[in-house]
Amino acid sequence: MRVALGQLPISSAPEVNLDRVRLAAASAASQGVELIVFPEGTQARFSADLAAVAEPLSGPFCRGLAQAAASAGLAIVASLFEPAPDGRVYNTTVAYRADGSRAAVYRKIHLFDALGFVESKTVAPGDEVVIASLAGLRVGFMTCYDVRFPELARALAAGGADLLVLPSAWAAGTFKEEHWVTLIRARAIENTIWVAAAGQVPDPAEPPTTAPTGIGRSLLVDPMGVARVDLGPTEGLGIGDVDTEQTARVRAALPSLANRRTDIWRADPTAAAPAN
Repeated sequence: MRVALGQLPISSAPEVNLDRVRLAAASAASQGVELIVFPEGTQARFSADLAAVAEPLSGPFCRGLAQAAASAGLAIVASLFEPAPDGRVYNTTVAYRADGSRAAVYRKIHLFDALGFVESKTVAPGDEVVIASLAGLRVGFMTCYDVRFPELARALAAGGADLLVLPSAWAAGTFKEEHWVTLIRARAIENTIWVAAAGQVPDPAEPPTTAPTGIGRSLLVDPMGVARVDLGPTEGLGIGDVDTEQTARVRAALPSLANRRTDIWRADPTAAAPAN
C-alpha cells in the first residue's frame, strides 16, 4: 500500500493549513498514494491560542479534512485541537477514509511535560488505545511524545496493527533529532512493524516562538528499522510502499512478538487495544 508523509509548515490559521492539506493530498493521489499522514497540530501550530482554535469533530476543520479525503480519493490522517470538558483541549488525531467517512479518533495519551515545556497546562490527556482499519491496513495511532513510551507501540502491534502512524511536532533541542530517529527505528524494530511518522517544519510566515514548531525528518521505517523515506528538514511530500508481506517475512525470521513471555509480563498489552 502506497503511503505519503505530508511534511508541512504549520500556520496559526486553520484555513491556511487546510489549503495545504488539500494541495498535498491531491498531489499524493496523483502519484498513486492510498494513505497520507500529516503532522501533529495540522490545524494550528502550538503557539496559537489553542482554546480559541479548538473545534469539535463536527466542526469546519474536520469537515474540510473529510472533503479533502473524498476529493482526492485517499485516506487522510491529520491532527487538530478539540475542546475537552475541563476547559483544556485534546490533542486529537483523526483518520478519514477515501470516501470521506471518519475511521478513527485518537486523543494523545502522553503529554509533553518535559524539557521545559508543559503541554498539560493547555492539553488534556486521552486514555484510549486506538487501532482502525484504514486503506486496507490495520493502523495503530500514536502522537509525537507517545513514541518515548514503548508500551503503547507494543499494545498496538500486539493488537494486530500493520502500521503505526505518528503525527508529530517534534521540538528542536540538544540530541532531540537523534532521539526522534532512534526512537522511531526502535519502535519499528522491537515490534517488527512499519512506522509512518510525519513531522511539522516551521512556517517562515509566522513569528518566532518557543513553542514546538517541528524539525521535519518525517520517516517511513520498515520492520527491520530501515528508513525507506526521510524528508530531512524542509517542507516536502515523501512517498513509500508499506509491504505487509515483508512484515510476515521479517516476523518469520525474527519472531520477537511471538517470543514474548506473557507468563512473566502479566500486563499483556493486547487487552488494551480495542479495534474501531
